[in-house]
Amino acid sequence: MRIAEGPYFEDLRVGQVFDGAPAMTLTEGRAASHQVITGDRLRLPLDGELSRRVTGSAAPVAHPALVWDVAIGQSTQVTQHVVANLFYRGLVFHRAPRIGDTLHTRTTVTALRQNRLRPRRPATGLAALRITTADQDGRPVLDFRRCAMLPLRDPEVSTGHRDDLNAVGADPGVSLSAAVHGWALDAFRDAVPGPHAGGVHTGAVWEVGGGDVVSSAPELARLTLNIATVHHDAATAGHRLVYGGHTIGLALSQATRALPNLVTVTGWHGCDHTGPVREGDTLTSRVEVQQVEPLPGEAGALAHLRSTVRASSGPAAPHDVLDWRYVAVLA
Repeated sequence: MRIAEGPYFEDLRVGQVFDGAPAMTLTEGRAASHQVITGDRLRLPLDGELSRRVTGSAAPVAHPALVWDVAIGQSTQVTQHVVANLFYRGLVFHRAPRIGDTLHTRTTVTALRQNRLRPRRPATGLAALRITTADQDGRPVLDFRRCAMLPLRDPEVSTGHRDDLNAVGADPGVSLSAAVHGWALDAFRDAVPGPHAGGVHTGAVWEVGGGDVVSSAPELARLTLNIATVHHDAATAGHRLVYGGHTIGLALSQATRALPNLVTVTGWHGCDHTGPVREGDTLTSRVEVQQVEPLPGEAGALAHLRSTVRASSGPAAPHDVLDWRYVAVLA
């Protein structure tokens, strides 16, 4: 009898490509289900008429978190046995998909490093992955790097993998404003009251009042094709962890309370998962504006933001779980 499962660390080699995950069409039903779980309040995915006026497309723009969640989920064909995701680097949108677009993801192994074996610890290695997502016409959508820790099937094997992972996340060479090129940001500013690019300044910091409980964790993983066992089967590792994109989605939801007129997110500088999150935890966040960069030749600006998130459960002290540096568009 054969076991249907993903690769272990020793099964991987640099240059190996995985592109067999099912393609997914972004539908209104999937978008609504995603919004129910993350509670996000970005205006364009919620308001089809505003989306049409700003983007010029009759089809509503898809929520950026739905897009990256699907891309990450499709990449778990490689990381079904993941122990932990250490970080993401250099995520950038080439374009903003619309509802009705179909996404296909290709995952390439770019570097491997076997970890030193420690007493009473399972044998593991680190796999650096490049994830590229395209739409039904082959147009690039997303490009980013991810580093996953995977177990070895045989704890005694020495793979010889000693790649330097410090360079993971090199600049993909795409402008952080490429996804919104041609958008009528002035139409967004005219339609939506309140502060826009001119009212947001470098150094501003918000503690977001109130937290969000993490619920429907396996449902979000299923919705986005994420088959990492640790998010579904508590028996595998002794506990079930929440998918990192779930934490990121709630962090973005909280960021839109501090900055309610964010237009969209066009990229990430990086994202580090600094602690585990479990279903039922309550997440709180701090949002900092690290830089405001005017968009050349058009209205609006890029806001380089940092969200740091803590989780609490019962009487235990809150602990750090996320350090996310990302780039949002302001009109």
